[in-house]
Amino acid sequence: MKAAEKQSLYQDNIAATSFHQSACSRVGCGEFRGYYDTATHYRRNNGAGTAARAKFPSFRRTRKVLKVATRGSREKLNRRKFLQAAAMAGGLEAVRSLLRAQSSSAGTPALSGKHTFSWRGEHFLLDGKPFQILSGEMHYARIPRDYWRDRLQKLKAMGLNTVSTYMFWNFHEPRPGEFNFTGRADAAAFIRMAQEEGLWVILRPGPYSCAEWDFGGFPAWLLRTPDIRVRSTDPRFIKAARRYIKHVGVELASLQVTHGGPILMVQVENEYGSFGSDHDYMEAIRRMIVEAGFEVPLFTADGPTPRMLSGGTLPDVLSFINFGADPAKQFERFARFRQNVPRMCAEFYPGWFDHWGEIHHRGNNQNLMEGVKWMLANGVSFNLYMFHGGTSFGFTNGANFDKAYEPDVTSYDYDAPLDEAGRPRPKYFDLRNLIQQHFPEVRIPSLQKPLPVIEVPPFDLMESARLDDLLGKPVRSATPLPMETLGQSYGFILYRWTPERPTRGRLSITRMSDYALIYQGDNKLAELDRRFDQNAADVDLAPAQPMDILVENMGRINYGPRMVDDRKGITERVFLDGVELRDWEIYPLPLDDLSMLRFSSKPKRGPRFYRGTFRLSALGDTFLDMRGWGKGHVWVNGHHLGRFWRIGPQQTLYLPAVWLRAGDNEIVVLELETGSGQFIQGLRDHVYETVEME
Repeated sequence: MKAAEKQSLYQDNIAATSFHQSACSRVGCGEFRGYYDTATHYRRNNGAGTAARAKFPSFRRTRKVLKVATRGSREKLNRRKFLQAAAMAGGLEAVRSLLRAQSSSAGTPALSGKHTFSWRGEHFLLDGKPFQILSGEMHYARIPRDYWRDRLQKLKAMGLNTVSTYMFWNFHEPRPGEFNFTGRADAAAFIRMAQEEGLWVILRPGPYSCAEWDFGGFPAWLLRTPDIRVRSTDPRFIKAARRYIKHVGVELASLQVTHGGPILMVQVENEYGSFGSDHDYMEAIRRMIVEAGFEVPLFTADGPTPRMLSGGTLPDVLSFINFGADPAKQFERFARFRQNVPRMCAEFYPGWFDHWGEIHHRGNNQNLMEGVKWMLANGVSFNLYMFHGGTSFGFTNGANFDKAYEPDVTSYDYDAPLDEAGRPRPKYFDLRNLIQQHFPEVRIPSLQKPLPVIEVPPFDLMESARLDDLLGKPVRSATPLPMETLGQSYGFILYRWTPERPTRGRLSITRMSDYALIYQGDNKLAELDRRFDQNAADVDLAPAQPMDILVENMGRINYGPRMVDDRKGITERVFLDGVELRDWEIYPLPLDDLSMLRFSSKPKRGPRFYRGTFRLSALGDTFLDMRGWGKGHVWVNGHHLGRFWRIGPQQTLYLPAVWLRAGDNEIVVLELETGSGQFIQGLRDHVYETVEME
């Protein structure tokens, strides 16, 4: 994260967080602490001179507010003095954020104090008494931070007592050694918030997560090492994974139930039995989690087949299973593998996820209700995956590879009990009633007032800019190089080759990932789609004019054996009628900074950006209707919502109200194809429609 972004987080959020944590007699100060620790690490390793001051301009002010917050917690916090100090240190916006935080419903953690959590025979034991885990999965990385509490309260109000969450390594370590636990990545703040809402926590730190997230959570920079073997005992991989898990421990080990926090259990890797059977590798991951300070029970989670269970488990670690129906049958199979241990379904699926070009999935509610009813009646613990799916914002979606490459859509709605906008579906109330019937003595909180959802009247995007505006200095190479070799994780990459004379023939790429547009000037020559194993096209090239191959990273494979080397861009060679093309200019296009775009009212051709504004007097969540557009990405007020594609099934993009503002809102759209319209509107719900392409 850039220093400016860190400073913005610091100003907008940290005063509120510091006061809130102090009021709870906790001085976590998540954003402050994350910013301060990152700055300290940088200054320690790079000196505290001009470069350090430029990179972290708020370092001294951050240190000052940390001292004030810490002193305030010890002295029961003089609110006026803290406000004054926050104003001096963070400016007026920090004070406004602090004042807004006073209206929060949060208070002293409902599960405060130290507890014990263990197991004996088939029972989990909380403070020595049998305890049935009723859990729901949600991922803080997929939810705007301002909505965390709303989603947690709704999880509690459905009758669940635990929240389970993945951590994504690439979300927390975007570059080697640079860690981010601030803003939407502040895992500690999410876990503390769960505790404040009376929820226990199951932590799933990886290092591999899956979860339909890019590369299963692994950072793309691992692939910069040509022959690295992820999910193995490769020393280079283990060293990087240990560094990450160590930082997770620094952030979260103090939040275990044994230290007064809500974390009951920690998962070791994830579904490794579907990938391999190297128990030395699994033991290495278990050991690094223990060395990071985690002392609560550890567990593995795998499919219920003998191969998966034998490959993915460890003898001294709890083993749970994942499935979507018929728990009686699944646990009968599990009993043949392991007995006299607590039974838990670590992932029980109320729905499923979508791939581009497929139909929209909906869950089987009869299987859901029958399965939950059986587990409740038989004392089996479970985790609904997902309770609330959220959104794979930006470029974070993953992909599968079955018979072909299958990229995931932006929405991670999952047909979960709580939809992408946090609204309860009918199955939410069915599950709530079922849980209440089984635990009539437990008081289930009432639901909060629903968040507003609005329509936005159609508006035009009249300005446009060329993608070429973002081209910087090229990397020159005899052969094409993949993104990862150039230190790029996401976005697009452009390969440019210039013919010396008129050339006509068959252009073939030995390996391209994932979607390519081939241009010469404004003339589109071809498009190639990895989903259909397309790697060649006929081209007719004019002399002395560059041919551009623009390649889009559609998401790295997150599951199965093909994930291990899913590098992006052109990863091998390019031929024209069998003759290798050499001497390339390569332009990384991560699209993390659009400030260089030169917008005008003059129409543009080829891959282009459109810009417009829409005005709001009242704020609410909305769904941007992208029907009429072709393929591309959307940013609103600087927030990257994700990808759209006319093939569906997802035809709309979720836009949270907390990313909008009263008055004018700016929208930027990257259009790769020739869409039929230049206007957008906001709807009250998703539109799902799969379009058959010629």
